[in-house]
Amino acid sequence: MTATHAQPYTQRVRRRTKAGAVRDVLALVLLPVPLIAALPLAFAGGGTRRWFGGRGEGVRADAQAAKDAAAAAFYELDTAQRDLRISIETITAVDSSPAARKAAEDFAALGRRIDEASHVYITAVDAHDLDRDDLDAPTAAKARGELSKAKDELVRVKGELDRFGQGLGPLLDTAETQLARLAPAVERARQTLLAASNALDAVRTSGLKADDLASRLAALAPELTKLNQGAGRHGVAETLQRADQVLRDAEAVRAEAERLPERAADIDRRLVSLRTRAQALTTRAGKVEPILSELRRRFTAACWQDLQAVPAQTESTVRQAEEKIKEAAKAREEQRWPDATALLSTVRALLNSTDEAVSAAGDRLQRLNAVSKDPQQEIERTRFAIRDAQRLAMAGRNTPDPRHARPLDDSVARLDRAVASLEGRHPDYWHFLTETEAVRRTVARVVELIREELGGGA
Repeated sequence: MTATHAQPYTQRVRRRTKAGAVRDVLALVLLPVPLIAALPLAFAGGGTRRWFGGRGEGVRADAQAAKDAAAAAFYELDTAQRDLRISIETITAVDSSPAARKAAEDFAALGRRIDEASHVYITAVDAHDLDRDDLDAPTAAKARGELSKAKDELVRVKGELDRFGQGLGPLLDTAETQLARLAPAVERARQTLLAASNALDAVRTSGLKADDLASRLAALAPELTKLNQGAGRHGVAETLQRADQVLRDAEAVRAEAERLPERAADIDRRLVSLRTRAQALTTRAGKVEPILSELRRRFTAACWQDLQAVPAQTESTVRQAEEKIKEAAKAREEQRWPDATALLSTVRALLNSTDEAVSAAGDRLQRLNAVSKDPQQEIERTRFAIRDAQRLAMAGRNTPDPRHARPLDDSVARLDRAVASLEGRHPDYWHFLTETEAVRRTVARVVELIREELGGGA
């Protein structure tokens, strides 16, 4: 909203000259009567002027005051609209939410009402020349009324504008916060990209290729171009998101580049360690067959049948592990770091399973030897676990909870059956051991349940 009501300089000068002439005429009133008598001759042929004093001059002053007040209201409204337009542009540059779109629409509607009120004001100003020498009192009074009405409308619309501006507070705060983040976020993204590039150069200088990291860093180049194009082209919100994403991706590349020498050294250490472990397992696997031979000689088939395949499985698994070690070494040489790491993880899993199988044969023989000599120790260990659980189940009770008592009673019966299975010429000690272990697991679950309930009740 802009309007210029300044009159041309020549017109203002002309009107000041006329006003001076009026003052000159008024001064003549004070001249002696003979001079006054000569006045008609002095103004003969010059026309007549109308002016008014007293109350008329008061009406003219009131009209001028109304004009000044309207001009002040117009200026205040124009200033407020300009300031609020900046706020709306800030919000819409950052926020595309429905609330932001509605704020822009409401501001546009207010703009139309402001234009209407401004038109009324400008029309009233243009319609009345308060500097005219022949301005009469009725015309001045009419001008005052129209200008006062225009001023009141301008004030009313400004009130609407002020209330609208107050409601923009949350949206404007969010937008200003995002704008404040924009420049630092873009700069951080640029600096992180530079740091990633420097880290990659340092790695390559040390003789490591890091081709995958170089590819990932190159893929960020288009995003950097868009960041440099700025928020004016891509929007504040999108630019902030892009800056955050570039920063995360570049930081990941930088961190991996800095860790790469250590990663290469770790792969070298693991290669040596796993080769040594595979050789040791090959040596240990050679002892499985003698263990199985003793198990067959001293115990029933049920005690060792599940271990029969251990020697062949161990040989096959170790052979697979050695092949994977060779593949990992080749990947390391070619600096295919992810491949080398994955292959070494496979080798470790293979050797772990083989180690467990080889250990199982020796552990089986050791446990069977112990229980065949003295099964009572295993029996007492299991009975103690049951009695301890029974005492806990009866704590603070006259009768145990059936949920606790039933599995404990079943465990007692199961233990008795396991003990009874030892009678005979060729007892199945492995079945006995697996049964007592199962009983202890059941008892442990009951104890855990009781303690959870006691804890919940507390």
